[in-house]
Amino acid sequence: MLKSRDEASFRALYARHSPALYALALRLLADRTHDAEDVLQECWIRAVAGLRGFAWQSQLRTWLTAILVNCCRELWRAAREELDVEELDVSAPNEDVGSRIDVANALARLPTGYRAVLVLHDIAGFTHDEIAEQLRIETGTSKSQLSRARRAMRVLLGSAHAPPGSDSIVESDPIVT
Repeated sequence: MLKSRDEASFRALYARHSPALYALALRLLADRTHDAEDVLQECWIRAVAGLRGFAWQSQLRTWLTAILVNCCRELWRAAREELDVEELDVSAPNEDVGSRIDVANALARLPTGYRAVLVLHDIAGFTHDEIAEQLRIETGTSKSQLSRARRAMRVLLGSAHAPPGSDSIVESDPIVT
């Protein structure tokens, strides 16, 4: 299908992979739809341009995801999110913690690095080694970011058993370099 490089083949690939890529972009970019659309478009532009160089050492979806993650990283850098270390006020958690909206809002409030690792690991199903490669970080950094992200999500969602002193999340974000 890919070798023919015709429009029908591209449309089939786009239809097969875009929904999952767009959902991932939305999660990585804290539900900013315009940015997710831009990143998805840039992902496909780069994929088409680089298709001849694709070595088939991984699945096409994995390769497209890596391109998408890199596009997100560039957007974070451009927006200078990696320099934002702001304290989150989570002293009044949402009342309906079971709702999907609360989870989405909590995810959007996570620092960029936490959100990226949590989404890639827990939602997209990547291993720590794959995440480390995609984000250009150490495997141990991926593991610690995931642990911190999960702890932050519990705090943001108002876990009754959150440890004392965990009512704010202030950490540096080593993911975006």
